[in-house]
Amino acid sequence: MVRDDGEQPADLREQAAEYEAIASALEDLVVELRDEPIRETRLEGLFDEVTTSDPRIWNIVTAFIDVEDGEAIVTDESKLAEGSWAPEIVEGCDTMVTLEIQRGLMPDDFEYLVGKKLSDRIDEFREDAAKAEQRAAELEAE
Repeated sequence: MVRDDGEQPADLREQAAEYEAIASALEDLVVELRDEPIRETRLEGLFDEVTTSDPRIWNIVTAFIDVEDGEAIVTDESKLAEGSWAPEIVEGCDTMVTLEIQRGLMPDDFEYLVGKKLSDRIDEFREDAAKAEQRAAELEAE
């Protein structure tokens, strides 16, 4: 069945699978953060930037995360004084984790903050996957 609005069940199911793959890769990153010393995780660079950057110059640090072959890859950590990220940077990643600069932040606190942010994103991706699956089922039922 071809829809006038362009929505196809197969496309929606593919999108749902992509959302699930991102959620699963982020879960692995949360487990790594919880189980490994920060210096041995993919988020070491974010920790370094958050805890050592001068808060008189910078106010936030963002880790940009892509999921490739089921693995979350931190592609970059960037500091920002004021403003927002360029759209091409944001569009070029699957998700981001942004923290305020906090010199001297303890590793346990970092793990909690990042774990919470990643868990929230995982929930959002799972909700989006469920919505896409539900919409695909509705289209197939029509």
